[in-house]
Order: sequence, then structure tokens, then C-alpha cells
Amino acid sequence: MQRYYSAFMQSVFTLVRLHQAAFIFSACVIVGIFVAGWVRVLPSIGMAGIAATGIVYSITYRRVAHWSYWPLFGSGALVFLLHLLQGFNTTAANMDSYREDLVLQLPFLALILGFWLLPALPGRYLRRLWLLLIGATVIAAAGATINYILHFRAINEMYLHSKVMPTEPDHIRFSLIITMAVAAGVLLLVHGAVKKAWRFWVIATTAFLIIFLHLLAVRSGQMTFYALGSLAVVWLVWKKRMWKQAVALAAVLVLLPAISYVVFPTFNNKVENTQQDVSKVQQESAREGRTYSIAARVYSYRAALAVWNNNKAMGVGKPDLKDEMAKHYAILYPEIGSKYYILPHNQYLYNLAAYGELGLVVFLIGMFYPAWWAWGKHAPLLLAQYVSVALSFLVEYTLETQIGLAFVVFFIMLALQGSLPHEEDDACWRPA
Repeated sequence: MQRYYSAFMQSVFTLVRLHQAAFIFSACVIVGIFVAGWVRVLPSIGMAGIAATGIVYSITYRRVAHWSYWPLFGSGALVFLLHLLQGFNTTAANMDSYREDLVLQLPFLALILGFWLLPALPGRYLRRLWLLLIGATVIAAAGATINYILHFRAINEMYLHSKVMPTEPDHIRFSLIITMAVAAGVLLLVHGAVKKAWRFWVIATTAFLIIFLHLLAVRSGQMTFYALGSLAVVWLVWKKRMWKQAVALAAVLVLLPAISYVVFPTFNNKVENTQQDVSKVQQESAREGRTYSIAARVYSYRAALAVWNNNKAMGVGKPDLKDEMAKHYAILYPEIGSKYYILPHNQYLYNLAAYGELGLVVFLIGMFYPAWWAWGKHAPLLLAQYVSVALSFLVEYTLETQIGLAFVVFFIMLALQGSLPHEEDDACWRPA
């Protein structure tokens, strides 16, 4: 009876069907990142679906597809464990915040579990998912561009006041997604992984996204873009000895900001605003600087370091961090006012204050072990994602929002798919 039941289950839940389901749920995550403002549940549906698909495969075939890779996938679970243990370091008044945080961090478990249990997706699905990212990013960028044209003067003025044009998702996450989409487009083209009929469109959309990134003029995305561009120059020189291509790329990286400064009022205004912003940091009073993004970040860093200085080993507990930050803001910057208190816009400092030195070490191991595992492998997409993530952590608490968390964890898992063992006979590049 058991044998017939097993055969029936395998006839229904074939690997082909399960891969199709995982592909659809992955597409839900990608699209959901862009439409979360209207359909907030879509990314969660996608992530839960990936986990469910992996569980169904494991039950049906009585195996874990990537069992031997448990350290690779288990490292991400360390980050969730770090959040789970905060229940022992949280005051009773903030236990609701603790439970909300656990729900927010569930993608670490759902995505890791699903991709660990299920065999690696076929290369054609991986290529389509990265192309979907490019397509969705282009649509969102086109919408933001049209809105910019319709409200040209008002949006240009916003850039003089530490604000940017409206985007979906928010401008910081969107700028990072644009950079990742550009990296995906370039790598798919370089590896010949785009069908001939689609090559022109991928080239055109990638070029459009590069131009739009400079029109958007968000420092986080541009920092990542130029970091990846610089790495590409080094790779062309060091690994490929392609001197002409390296010089050409370096010239583009120099000319792009210069041309953008002349052509795009948003870029010009952002440069002017940044200069004003930096000058506010040096002032004795924080009353003016509190409304500037860089100055406000610096104030939050100093308050976070003060919190950590009193709780070096274990931190204050993430749910209690907001209250502790408020106490030190009041001491360091009494002129700011509670309306302008913000949590540290730096994931490393955020975790240092919340979890202490021990927690930060656990976080770094859990977060970056896959990058160490992939060292020496040909995994340029994974490298691009980790560069993006590591740099974004310097200026944002990326993992403390639904979209930021989905962007970081999902695209790390998707890039890892290309480096995992597979049985398909596909001569085309598996995006990794």
C-alpha cells in the first residue's frame, strides 16, 4: 500500500511540475517587490510557495536535494536564530515588537528551506527569472520617468531638500534593484545567454536603466553601480588582459557622472544638496542637520555607538533599540526633538547596538558565508548581489523592511541556484 501511495504521489508531484511551481512562486516574489504598495501580500505568497514546494518534494521523494550543502543554507538560518533569541533580551513592554520582528524575518526560513529541499531550478528558468527582473525594473523606471516629466519643476526642487522622485519600491531599494538588473543584463549578454531575437531589447533596456539610475540620483545605487563597474575594470585587466575594453569601461565610468551633472537637473541638485548635507555634520548644533539625510545618519550612528558602549557584548535587544536610541539622542542632541529620532541607518551598527559584539559576529557569519563558499567559483551574479548588499548595509538597515529583506535573501538564493549541482543537459550559461 505504501509503495502504491508513493508512486501515486510521485506521478502527481513530478519534478517538472514542482520546478514549474517554484518558478511561478519565484516570479511572484520578483513582481511582488514592485507592487507591494498595492498587493503587499504577493512577496509573502511567493516565499511561502517556494517553501511549500520544497516541502512537498522532500515528502514525496523522501530526500533533501541539497542535504550535503546544509552549512551553506544553514548559515542563513543563523540570522533568524539571532532574532529568535532576542526574546531573552527584550523587556516585557516590547514583546509585541519582538513577535512582529519574527514574522518579518520569516523569509530567512521560508526561502532557505524551499531552495535547500528542492533540486536546483533548470537553467532556462533561472535565465527567465533574471530577465523578468530586468523587465519589471524597466517598467517601474519608465513609470517614474513619466511622472518626473509631468512634474519636472517640483521634483527637481525636491532634490535640493534631501528628497527624490517617487518610486515603487522606495528609492533606496529601487536604486539597488536597478544596479542588480543592470548587472544581470550585462552578464546575460556577455555569456551569450540571451536569444538572438531578444539581444537588442536587453541591450536597450540595460542602457536605459543605467541612464535612469543617474536621473534618479540616489547615492546608494550609484555607489554600488560604480563599485561593480570598478571591479569589472579590474577583472578585465587582471584576469582577461583585455586592456582596450578595460580602458573603454573606465572612460565610461568617468564620463557618466560628468555628463549626468550637465544633463540631469536631479543629479546636479543632488550633488549640491550633498555638499550642503556634509557641511551640516560639522556644525556644533544639530538643529539644521536633522532634516538632511547624511547629517541625520551621522547623528544616528553616534547615538547607536553610545547605546553599544553601554551594552558591548550582548546589545540591548532589537525590540528595545528604539527606546535606548531615544535616551541617547536626548543626551547627545537635545535640540533635535523626538520627531527626528531615527534608528541607525547602517545595518552593521544597527546589529552591533541591538545584538552586541557576539551577535554581530554571528550575523556576519550567517549573512556572508555563502559568499565565502562561492569564492573561486564563477558566480558573478552572486558577487554582484553581495557587493550591493554589503555596501547598502553601510547606509541603510536593509534587512529591517519587507522589501529590503526580500531583495537581499531572494536574490542571494537565486544566484546560488546557478552554482548548485544539477542534472540537466544545457550548454547555455546557468546564471550564478
